[in-house]
Amino acid sequence: MENTMNTLHEFLVTYGIRLIGALLIFFIGKWAACIISKIIEKVMAKSKTDSMLCSFVRSLTYMALLIFVIIAALNKLGIETTSFVAIIGAAGLAIGFALQGSLSNFAAGVMLVVFKPFRVGEFIEAAGTMGTVEEIQIFNTILRSPDNKRIIVPNASITGGLVTNCTGIEKRRIDMVFGVSYTDDLKKAKDILLRLVSSDNRVLNDPVPLVAVSELGESSVNLVCRPWVKPADYWDVYFDTLEKGKSELEKAGITIPFPQRDIHLHQAKNS
Repeated sequence: MENTMNTLHEFLVTYGIRLIGALLIFFIGKWAACIISKIIEKVMAKSKTDSMLCSFVRSLTYMALLIFVIIAALNKLGIETTSFVAIIGAAGLAIGFALQGSLSNFAAGVMLVVFKPFRVGEFIEAAGTMGTVEEIQIFNTILRSPDNKRIIVPNASITGGLVTNCTGIEKRRIDMVFGVSYTDDLKKAKDILLRLVSSDNRVLNDPVPLVAVSELGESSVNLVCRPWVKPADYWDVYFDTLEKGKSELEKAGITIPFPQRDIHLHQAKNS
């Protein structure tokens, strides 16, 4: 009986201390993981990182630290944790392969938030589509097309291709082409177009608008008209100038030619 009590006492002393140590490691480690993850979230929030991304990184950091704390607590109890680490590693590898596309989109989302090739509210062309950026999420970017469609684009498709930011600049150039007849006065046509864009208050004076001959086409002499405007005025000036340009050229007697064909019909003679 006395031997049993001694054995039980030694067991309680030995494993009791280990249990207390394991519990201390778990609770202190859990508290530290919570603090560290919140600090990371606050740092990212101060750098104006997307709130959803901040929350996701905080949760991911907390879970990773908590797993490390649990392994440390089990190791303190004397439980062999090598097999647990191997299982976690294998599971992580399997999950990584299964979520390969999602992880690439997540990494691309982090790059978009960090490097900021565009911001919410800007008009971009990317991944074969275009629209105004409404939201940059963890895995996708939400665009609103000019005809009011909601377009969801995977982040990896954006970072893996060409991105054109149309509004993240101070000024844009409008490129328009007006065709006039070979028999018309080129200087007169150029003066009309230049006067038209110069009189528009939305057209910037610097750089100076350009009107020049760009091509000798099959049926017309093509003039390029290139005014500079603010991004917000791009389409309004574009549509107005096309309409007014045609009206002003025709009013001045300038011909705007279009391709024509003469078709000759011949009746076959009966033999």
